[in-house]
Amino acid sequence: MKKSLTEQLRELEESHIQFEVRASREKLDSILADDFFEIGSSGRMFGKKECLESGVVLMEMTLHNYQIQPLAEGVVLATYFITDKTRKRNTLRSSIWKHIDGRWQLYFHQGTITDLKLSDI
Repeated sequence: MKKSLTEQLRELEESHIQFEVRASREKLDSILADDFFEIGSSGRMFGKKECLESGVVLMEMTLHNYQIQPLAEGVVLATYFITDKTRKRNTLRSSIWKHIDGRWQLYFHQGTITDLKLSDI
């Protein structure tokens, strides 16, 4: 049975927060669009090159309340809640996924630290 677009993107989003993907330059490179950029929870901006060269923080995270909203043909906004067990904090997240060269790639990402708890959402 074919997966829904929400299921496909959630799987990609979940893979993006897994240790083995975050630790692999090759796996990150395949998920991130060439013009990817991020506004981190620190408020700093990062591009794909910086993510690949310096790596991304390895932490144990769980994704909750994943929702998507199509923005245009082949462009989708995803919003969700993360519980970060490593840093003992929660974040509200948003990602923009683009369908490029026949596959979904992460184009933009932002994380905002929140006082909300999982029971609040």
